[in-house]
Amino acid sequence: MTVRRVQLGSGPVVGAQGLGCMGMSEFYGPTDQDEARRTLEHALARGVTMFDTADIYGMGANEEFLSPFVRANREQVVLATKFGLIRKADDPRYRGFRGDAAYVRSAAEASLRRLGVDEIDLYYMHRRDLSVPIEETVGAMAELVAEGKVRHLGLSEVTGDEIRAAHAVHPIAAVQSEWSVFNRDVERTAVPAAKELGVALVPYSPLGRGFLTGAFANAEKLPEGDFRRDFPQFSGENAARNAELLQPLREVAQRHDATLAQVALAWLHAQQGLAVVPIPGTRRRTRLDENLGATDLTLTEADLVALEPIAAQVEGTRYPDMTFTAAARE
Repeated sequence: MTVRRVQLGSGPVVGAQGLGCMGMSEFYGPTDQDEARRTLEHALARGVTMFDTADIYGMGANEEFLSPFVRANREQVVLATKFGLIRKADDPRYRGFRGDAAYVRSAAEASLRRLGVDEIDLYYMHRRDLSVPIEETVGAMAELVAEGKVRHLGLSEVTGDEIRAAHAVHPIAAVQSEWSVFNRDVERTAVPAAKELGVALVPYSPLGRGFLTGAFANAEKLPEGDFRRDFPQFSGENAARNAELLQPLREVAQRHDATLAQVALAWLHAQQGLAVVPIPGTRRRTRLDENLGATDLTLTEADLVALEPIAAQVEGTRYPDMTFTAAARE
């Protein structure tokens, strides 16, 4: 069975769940590249059409990894990539930001080369460069659309006012932000603005980077090199308290004979008033099939009531440094 399809705002029609590809190149430890390739093919066969990457994932390696798959299935794949975050090879923790017009163009050209395509289907501003008016950044992105190098525009980790300002320059198809039953910052201003303007929401980390699946209870026990070890929600006393908050998910899952992951994703699919297309990341076909099971799971009103209080009780921030997120500007 293939997944249903939805429209990303004014943008493309895609499968109701996409696939986050970041972990196929780094951040979550070693990857079986052959299995990752098979997962891409299996996802497409199941009706997943939106594949999400960014120029900083693997310092460009993730785009290069996706290139053969994208080119072989160009008419079926909706390719999403991003620009605006800067990393340094000699400092893994460094994060910088650029949104000036010249950089937007150079970043797009570099992504097109790595991906081996002529056009990016959905091009996101990954993070906001506060030193540059958002109108300049989106104006440069709009020029890429006019030139046929980009089809649709997206934003990531932005406030409601930033969505409105960007949309006034050029239609925004989708906003990507962290959104899950654990983390609901995006609902403050971004979700209302998206509903107002007809913009889709693309939740990243919809499974709380694996925490919502019950796969791990404390990130300090994850292997060295796993970036989740630095996240406040998953460490020390915070992790212990937050693990207790999974109990309502377990109870809902038991009622539906579902998994925790499926309940967490179904909660996002149950959001009303706008198109919501989560992009859970996985490198394995079995996990992909499990996640797609959420598209056939309908939660009851009682289920939603049971899950509603969780986010307000979560301990710790979702990043060690929140200054580059929308929440720090709201």
